[in-house]
Amino acid sequence: MHEAEKLNLQQIAAFLNASQTIRFEGQTQTQVYRWIEQVLCQQNYHQLGRGERGLVRRYLEKMTGRSRAQVTRLIARYRRRGKIEVLVYRRHRFPQRYTRADVELLAGVDEAHETLSGPATRRVLEREYQHYGKAEYQRLASISVAHLYNLRQQPRYRERRLHYVTTKPTAVTIGERRRPDPQGQPGYLRVDSVHQGDQPGAKGVFHINAVDQVTQWQIVSASARLSEAWLEPVLAAMIRQFPFRILGFHSDNGSEFINAVVARLLNKLLIEQTKSRPRHSNDNGLVETKNGAVIRKHMGYGYIHAAHAERIQQFYTADFNPYLNYHRRNPTSPSTRRAAPTACTAAIRRRWKPCWPCLSPRSICVLD
Repeated sequence: MHEAEKLNLQQIAAFLNASQTIRFEGQTQTQVYRWIEQVLCQQNYHQLGRGERGLVRRYLEKMTGRSRAQVTRLIARYRRRGKIEVLVYRRHRFPQRYTRADVELLAGVDEAHETLSGPATRRVLEREYQHYGKAEYQRLASISVAHLYNLRQQPRYRERRLHYVTTKPTAVTIGERRRPDPQGQPGYLRVDSVHQGDQPGAKGVFHINAVDQVTQWQIVSASARLSEAWLEPVLAAMIRQFPFRILGFHSDNGSEFINAVVARLLNKLLIEQTKSRPRHSNDNGLVETKNGAVIRKHMGYGYIHAAHAERIQQFYTADFNPYLNYHRRNPTSPSTRRAAPTACTAAIRRRWKPCWPCLSPRSICVLD
């Protein structure tokens, strides 16, 4: 409606009687407040009687679509201030006591004293003001220890003072950080785990790879999980498959091998446990190269569900491990470089079955 704010009281009463079934609604809050202010000003609301004020109130409710309580609050705001404005919300904020200069001063003190504890820093600030009479420390002299830590978290403090803390090594007494030294004696294993991928909601199988450092004798096993309870029987079975006594067990710092369960198993068998040193990638490099040259070569990179771990373990024990140690050519062995594979060896490779007359590692079957 155009110029609806200019209606007199008689026209307003006639409009309300004729539009009882009609509902109006304002557009924006700013327009509604401005129109209500114009109506109240046009009707001289301060000078109206009780009945006339009620008529104007019902007219405002009808035209704006606001409730009676909200229109009453807007009218009270108009009578108190002479205008109706949109109130901008301002969040309550406590007055700031410590200024930007105080934060920079605290950063300078921490830089000079290498970031002492909260109580010690507060004592330094207190002495600067009380004993040495430095006025700039007046506000900081009475600061609490808790709020001192709050000031250290402010962006200005971080810009002024950058404090770096070196990584503190975790004190884990399981295993010794050193590279094993077999001195030409077999029985020192390098162990690592290989994961066969994950899918949403489904875990993949884990391969456990163990290689002897001297003889290159290799045993591979499979496990559905990489937890302590799952690995204990797998590692015990792997150790039994080696044809010599195990003297050393070396792995990286993963929790699947550095835990109390594995340590108890190795201590029971009198096996020395070592782990890789930081920033020495070659400490466990032997088995890591076997992960790609053996496991990834034959098992691939694709996802294999953990439910197949038992069948894979049966395949490893019956066929794959004998093939790795008895019939696969080792390019590092002098004997395999001089001799060519015979027909017997080729047939064994095709069938992946052990040739029992020649159970010697790193050799070629020379049956007639």
